[in-house]
Amino acid sequence: METKKKRIKKEAFDWFKSLIWAVVIALVVRVFFIGNFEIPTTSMVPTLKVNDRLLSNNIVYRIRPPRRGEVVIFKYPEDPKRAYVKRMIGLPGEKVKISNGMIYINGQEVKDEIITSRYYYSEGYYGNEQEIEIPMNSYYVLGDNSIISKDSRYWGFVPAKNLIGKALFIYWPPWRMGFIH
Repeated sequence: METKKKRIKKEAFDWFKSLIWAVVIALVVRVFFIGNFEIPTTSMVPTLKVNDRLLSNNIVYRIRPPRRGEVVIFKYPEDPKRAYVKRMIGLPGEKVKISNGMIYINGQEVKDEIITSRYYYSEGYYGNEQEIEIPMNSYYVLGDNSIISKDSRYWGFVPAKNLIGKALFIYWPPWRMGFIH
């Protein structure tokens, strides 16, 4: 009988120890690798809608630089306490121009449909009918809903140090669940 009690205590202790390790691992993954964000505005419609909840890969930009066309999450340059979500358009050292709704990088019109199907307006100081050079260690981002998005056209560049991660997956609401392109 005593051995049965010891065995039950040992199994309970092992179960508790496993649970603690699972929580620790989940917290480490959540803090360092996976981000959780909610979309508050319509600046990324149709890709992301108000109240969409998404997960991000917060380690990818420590391994490689962002790529044009990716949806990125970053600390807003004018208020780093706030996280913004926009589409990556221009990379460090490139020259960007927006003219008649067309985006030009280094004098060449961008043909990538994931980018060109979303931008129609050439408003704002940074890139409105003039070619501007993106500083090193900075990026140029635009919201997919270009008519209402306040983005790099208005407030300039995103410093590389402000990048948080790459938006990966919409998990809420369930009917919008899927990977972000």
